Amino acid sequence: IIGQGLTGTWLSYFLHKQGISFKIINDPKTVSATSVASGVINPVTGRRIVQTWMIDTLLPFAIDAYRAFQQDENVPIIKEAPILSIHPSLQMRESFDYRLTHDNIYLKENDHSSLGEYFNTPFGTGEIDQCYWIDLIQFLKAGQQKISNHFIEDYFDVSDMILNEQGVQWKNINAEKIIFCDGINTMNNPYFKSLPFVPNKGEALIVKIKGLKPTNIYKTNITIVPWKDDLFWVGSSYEWSFSDALPSQGFKEKMITALNAVLKLPYEVVEHLVGIRPANTERRPFVGLHPKYPQLGICNGMGTKGCSLAPYFTKQLIDHIEQGTMIEPEADIKRFSTLLST
Repeated sequence: IIGQGLTGTWLSYFLHKQGISFKIINDPKTVSATSVASGVINPVTGRRIVQTWMIDTLLPFAIDAYRAFQQDENVPIIKEAPILSIHPSLQMRESFDYRLTHDNIYLKENDHSSLGEYFNTPFGTGEIDQCYWIDLIQFLKAGQQKISNHFIEDYFDVSDMILNEQGVQWKNINAEKIIFCDGINTMNNPYFKSLPFVPNKGEALIVKIKGLKPTNIYKTNITIVPWKDDLFWVGSSYEWSFSDALPSQGFKEKMITALNAVLKLPYEVVEHLVGIRPANTERRPFVGLHPKYPQLGICNGMGTKGCSLAPYFTKQLIDHIEQGTMIEPEADIKRFSTLLST
């Protein structure tokens, strides 16, 4: 396995549980997009407040997987945290109200009067149920500790890899398969670089807000996520065109302006995070084995929905390799067989 971000960690977890031998190679110089993500699982998406792709299948699987990991490793990583939606405009309130009465099972009305102590709510509020927060920092840490005997901290150079009839060789390691879960690095991989990756830059602030209840996620035109103690994750941006992977003053100022407009409590910015997400044009993951080189696999392109997508599709990939079961067609890289075979 190449990369120990969210996807690589889930792959290693399931392989370990099934008693399948593996090694995971992680470059410490590569910043995983997971390490700066919010960790939110939200069953609805977009300004139209529609249910996310496959959420009725993905959500229960993800919840069970995170809870099993939590129990196995005895570390708290998942917390139910309904989203209190603070409508930023009349149009967004009307959109929410429309979806509320049109079969969106995750939406509900709420009494926003209790929020007046903390937020400005001129257009009212709503609530999104079955939302969860994943402590990704603890998840990655616990995942690495679990597979410490299988973990190699090193830079993986694709040019050092040798393909043969038995599988693949890298340095002194021989394996039947190699799975790339290394985020945007796969864009430079000669075997997978033709996939339609469209990376986007995401930034967030870690903000200290004393007195704000950590029991909920708060969403307006920004999202405020309980992090730990009095710290909250505030973001995020989705920049499709960017020149560097550095924190930008413009983003910080935009978040401060948004916080000032909605938040009544005093706050302090303590950290500015930035990461590059391995998104793609279809907003569907890349999962499966290379059509020409079946020794090579990929589980990548999760975008902003990685917390809900990764458990399900890593397990699907393992089952596909071990048992020949089918991968969800919209995620299977077979849909790019022509691109990958040229």
